Amino acid sequence: MSEGSSTSAREAITILGMQGHHVEVCDPDPRCFGRFSRFVRRFHRCPGLGVDPAGYVTFVLALLARRPFDVLLPIHEQGYALSKIREAIEKHVAVALPAHAAYQQAHSKASFSRLLSGLDLPQPRTLLVSTSEDVLALDRFPLILKAATGTASRTVWPVRGAHELAAVVRELARCGAFADDIVAQEFIDAPVEHAQAVFDRGRLLGMHAYRQIARGAGGGDAVKESVDRPLVREHLTRIGKHLDWHGALSVDYLTPGANDVLYIDCNPRLVEPMNALLAGHDLLGLLLRVTRGVSPEALVPGRAGVRTHLALQALLGCAMRSRSRLELLRECRRLLMRTGVYRGSQEELTPLRIDWPSVIPTVFAAALLLIRPGAAEHLVSKGWGDHLLNPESIRVIEGWNGPPV
Repeated sequence: MSEGSSTSAREAITILGMQGHHVEVCDPDPRCFGRFSRFVRRFHRCPGLGVDPAGYVTFVLALLARRPFDVLLPIHEQGYALSKIREAIEKHVAVALPAHAAYQQAHSKASFSRLLSGLDLPQPRTLLVSTSEDVLALDRFPLILKAATGTASRTVWPVRGAHELAAVVRELARCGAFADDIVAQEFIDAPVEHAQAVFDRGRLLGMHAYRQIARGAGGGDAVKESVDRPLVREHLTRIGKHLDWHGALSVDYLTPGANDVLYIDCNPRLVEPMNALLAGHDLLGLLLRVTRGVSPEALVPGRAGVRTHLALQALLGCAMRSRSRLELLRECRRLLMRTGVYRGSQEELTPLRIDWPSVIPTVFAAALLLIRPGAAEHLVSKGWGDHLLNPESIRVIEGWNGPPV
């Protein structure tokens, strides 16, 4: 696996381990999520993609050349660099990635917005701006400003009025966002849903969708529930065919009406696949078959109404909202007793009965938050580490004409 720090990686490790696969993980953080699992046979500490992209891919290529592996699973943003050197990787191992140009288009929020416009697919009212002067001239509020590159909420800013624009411009400049277009999007207060799909050379083979029931830290889902979205399936079919997508692709969207969707983001990877598995839709297994060159039949849709939760996200979100030990204790009780939004829900991130070491980070976080609720921001920021891309690492990757020496 290309990293072990993300929640997507943690869930993929559980699924792969349950299915009997031999799993090894690369990550720059020796205390990443992936270290806390009985399913990970070996951990490889590597350079961080965000600080040394050339070092990261050189490490991965050397490892693949030195030892036999069946599959390289690009579970997070490492796919951006790996798609750039896909031919070199395929000499050693099977990997499911689209052409780099297609990956770029799906990864950039600005390029994805252009793609939606080109395919006449719905999104909130959107304007692409390129300079600080353009941002300061915006006059329709509330709105959402997004840097072209960024994971979760770290490069997304809600703006309620003109008085907040100057501060956001400083943040955009600080993170190098003006190297690409800035997405200015109408704010719409509507439920958030996510859809995940697996493609084989542009052909949609499987799709799963779920609704955010409760929000956690960093914009992530604390509680989610599977839904049936034939319209989203139709739209993803068009997107995958247009991009000739190969591998996994996920989208985020709003549902302002019963039969309305508005797309707001795209992630060129398989995001948190456990809800899909528990709903009867093994997208990760499907992705592995596609990676190995098998051409499987399309999966039938999974069950709607399957509720799952991530206790760590729930506790971090509770601490950031309330900063109250009493409220944290109440949230812990709701989680343990499966009451409130957790009624009928299953834990998807840290399955104690299946993989007992997985709960160690959650127990540690809960203890720390009960001592100091304000530590939530620090714990969340640790998830935005060296394994993630930034504008500078993207610039370096785009300068490669082949594998870096």
